[in-house]
Amino acid sequence: MSETKLHIVVFPWLAFGHLIPFLELAKRIAQKGHKISFISTPRNIHRLPKLPESLKPWLHLIEFPLPHVDKLPENAENTVDTPQHLVPYLFKAYDALEQPLTKFLEKSTPDWVICDFAPHWLPPLSSMLGIPCIFFCSFAACGSSFAVELFMGKKSTESAEAKLLRAVHKRKEVAQSSQPKEVNRFFETLKGAQVFATRSCMEIDGEFVKSLGSSSGKLVIPTGLLPPSPEDSNDHNWYTIVNWLDKWEKGSLIYVAFGTEVTLSDEEFTEIAMGLELSGFPFLWTVKNRNTSGVSDESQDWIENESKRGMMWRRWAPQSRILAHKSVGAFLTHCGWSSVIEGLQVGCPLVMLPFQYDQWPIAKFMEEKKVGLKVHRNEHDFKFTRDSVAKALRSVMLEEEGKCYRSGAQEMSKIVGDKQLQEKYVNQFVDYMKMNRLGYN
Repeated sequence: MSETKLHIVVFPWLAFGHLIPFLELAKRIAQKGHKISFISTPRNIHRLPKLPESLKPWLHLIEFPLPHVDKLPENAENTVDTPQHLVPYLFKAYDALEQPLTKFLEKSTPDWVICDFAPHWLPPLSSMLGIPCIFFCSFAACGSSFAVELFMGKKSTESAEAKLLRAVHKRKEVAQSSQPKEVNRFFETLKGAQVFATRSCMEIDGEFVKSLGSSSGKLVIPTGLLPPSPEDSNDHNWYTIVNWLDKWEKGSLIYVAFGTEVTLSDEEFTEIAMGLELSGFPFLWTVKNRNTSGVSDESQDWIENESKRGMMWRRWAPQSRILAHKSVGAFLTHCGWSSVIEGLQVGCPLVMLPFQYDQWPIAKFMEEKKVGLKVHRNEHDFKFTRDSVAKALRSVMLEEEGKCYRSGAQEMSKIVGDKQLQEKYVNQFVDYMKMNRLGYN
């Protein structure tokens, strides 16, 4: 009997923090000879990393034009293109993809659909069509488990992280929006899916994988951490960056990046900038988003003199390659799960400054694992200061206290960077889909 080959439709949310891990999972499955239909909008498809030639027969990038929605900016097909207060209209446009996706599923009759949190309407649709649906959560199991227990009312006490998560969630709610709130989408999608897949591995967050199973009532399958594929960085941008990195001694430099979703206020930008100045370490700061009005004179003076021992990089940067450079001694990060994985893959200790949703429990968990240290925030207003930034940086980079974080990150790299171990999880995930594709009722 010939080996079973699957056809799987993959449908991520319109954000790079989702698109990239979904694509990484799709690539790993396609490498095993299974057909993948990866569906997104034209601008998102065109901005994805180039596929290896060997995968093109198996992994098909399919463009669905994003339906027009009033008030959504022109060419806004991703959260990075969309001001935060207009994201509800991006959800509305995304929901309008239900009709073309329905036609595609009816015509192609795939074996499985793997979807993100956002299309709460997709699990019932796929069920109606007789296609089993997997909800793949690209967040850490610790963040998902925390959210499930918190919002389902299963936590008896509320920690500081829970208060922060509730505060962040409340700030992101948009008045008068007729669209389901993000957290409601998560739970509606989870409720309708047959399987809950999580970007986790038992060796790191197995306790939370088990917790997710009991709290959600779903079969939870870890897919492994899906560390990024090697980046093609042989261009003038990389040479500019590496020339800067090569100037500094081993482990002496701080890499700073807060992902594509975090938009720093002017106050936050200034406090981070001054904290870096106070720390005394050289740095490379990838700046993607922040407000541009009202920059303080203090911050402006610092920006104008940044070249003395810091580089501000305002374009795309090959993050995993930067983190692997010998000069990088710590990673000042927002604690997005992809960034944490990239840092720990090469044993780089974390200085953690979370801003959104799952970033809070991830930071707490990573601190418990002794691979990083959180920047202190005030309890009354959740704000951080330049002094707290500088203190955390010095603690990880220099002081006796930081030895445990540096050694902890090196130890965890043996798990995150273990290609055979991570591939084992993908194999188990694929085996499950092969064995159960015909058993769905």
